[in-house]
Amino acid sequence: MSKQIERNKASSIPTIILYALVVVGFWYFSKLPLPQLLIAAVLLAPLFAILYLVLSYKGPKKSKLYGLENLTAKLPAVKKAKGHVQFKYKLLWTFVVVVLYFVLTNIYIYGLDQSKTVDVFASFRAIFAGAEGSLMDLGIGPIVTASIVMQLFAGAKIFNIDLTNSDDKAIYQGVQKLIVILMIFVEAIPQAFGYLVPDPALITSLNSMAPGYGYFLSESIIVAQLFFGSYLVFLMDELVSKYGIGSGISLFIAAGVSQQLFTGAFNWAPVNTSLPYALSTTAALNNPPVGTIPNIIYTSIFGSASYLQSSLGIPRLLFSPPNPIIALIGTLLIFFIVAFFQSSKVELPIAHERVRGARGRYPLQLFYASNIPVILATALLANVSMWTLLFWSSPALSHIPLLGHNPLLGSYLTPSAASALSVSSSQPTGGLAFYLYTPNGLADWLFPILQPAVYGPTVLFNHTAWEEVIHIVVFLGFMTGASILFAKFWIETTNMGPSAVAKQIISSGMQIPGFRRDPKVLERVLKKYIPVITVFSGAAVGLLAASADLIGTVGQTSGTGLLLAVGIVIQFYEAMGREQMMEMHPLIRQFFSGA
Repeated sequence: MSKQIERNKASSIPTIILYALVVVGFWYFSKLPLPQLLIAAVLLAPLFAILYLVLSYKGPKKSKLYGLENLTAKLPAVKKAKGHVQFKYKLLWTFVVVVLYFVLTNIYIYGLDQSKTVDVFASFRAIFAGAEGSLMDLGIGPIVTASIVMQLFAGAKIFNIDLTNSDDKAIYQGVQKLIVILMIFVEAIPQAFGYLVPDPALITSLNSMAPGYGYFLSESIIVAQLFFGSYLVFLMDELVSKYGIGSGISLFIAAGVSQQLFTGAFNWAPVNTSLPYALSTTAALNNPPVGTIPNIIYTSIFGSASYLQSSLGIPRLLFSPPNPIIALIGTLLIFFIVAFFQSSKVELPIAHERVRGARGRYPLQLFYASNIPVILATALLANVSMWTLLFWSSPALSHIPLLGHNPLLGSYLTPSAASALSVSSSQPTGGLAFYLYTPNGLADWLFPILQPAVYGPTVLFNHTAWEEVIHIVVFLGFMTGASILFAKFWIETTNMGPSAVAKQIISSGMQIPGFRRDPKVLERVLKKYIPVITVFSGAAVGLLAASADLIGTVGQTSGTGLLLAVGIVIQFYEAMGREQMMEMHPLIRQFFSGA
């Protein structure tokens, strides 16, 4: 039953005025026909309805977010288990969800013209755990973007909520679900009406039923499928969190990246799949296997000694995409570095207050904030890439003042010009988007810096070598700084800060020997470690991910994807160990759950 929420109804007047101004402004700058303008107005209406619910709240709670309490309570969600879920069932649910994820990545959107579709998230596929043109086209993008929005607002104290309070935490999670839904439409609609091109046959058939509206209806069908797939991903993430092991988002990323790593290393298919393998030496070397290891074997068999010593031999194997040897070396190097840091920890001695001699250690991992900060930092980059592309080339958004077609934000090639240079039309050629663009291996930045005359038109897009150096410095600085910032926000919003950990240790009957059993005392001790480890954790994962991007990875997974996959697999193994421990003794389960 819905609660009766006290509201200030006078807040509706400024909300309606603001809504009208936005609609008129959108019509003035976009020049949309009246039917399309009405549709845009209808789509914008729920946003202002939500704004009214927030602004009009005047109940006893401090945060205005409680104005959305009735709405968030009605959102579809996975119910939490009433009791303890046994390990075997957690393992089963986790396996089922991963299989369902792979199924969704292979179900393509109905009514989509695959040949004309532009992949806006081409450089971030490994992070968003999606597949171009499938029901998983948006992947976990809306979920991660919603998390960024909530963390930034919570970290800036705009929401005025205390996440250690159970009621405040519940409304925070409920509002985040609502923002996930909004973000699905925010990311799906601009893409559908610009880059996810509908099949002409579908448009024709719909025009026969509703003359003049075939294109709009076909795009609406695509948006509906994107919403279904994206919200299903959100529910699958909740299902894993409540009935499985670890995080659903992490599992989807690890599954997708692992698939890319395997195919990048072992794929025997030729680079040009339209041509068969040739038996003659010269022809064979012109169309080698895509995978690193098959490519090495293939070139060794067909290549002569003079060929291997030439610039087309070993240098090509070492550095030329796809999947050069240096990328395999970089992949292995990042794997071992992440494995080392993941297993490194600061251990605080703890003892049970009622059991003499029962001592242990409370571990604080050097990667204390896990891989979440780098996911959020990369998702922020992906949103910069998507929105600068939309503002540059979208028929409606490109006319918006200051933002529309602004080369300072980002400039892009037309599809025909990009095709002539054999590059993606979603790759920025200038502006802020260019300096934040993620490089993919040495051929994307080092060789252009050393030989700008050779790589200038296709890689540097006529920028100078010094501008490319600035690009790399800006990219490294952003990844490191953003990861530190998100690490701090993540620790506070997930109750991993000194205060929350101190309460967790005390509530489980533990204490640090030699210190009074007081949460404030224990918090002062933890403040010497947790803030420092948090900053180190954010900086390390950001720098490692960026470095892996610069070196290159097999399967073009991106450095962030590789870093995440390694860390997630290690964390999943540790989570399985904890689950087995909790099966053996309820006291251990009480400690880990903080109950």
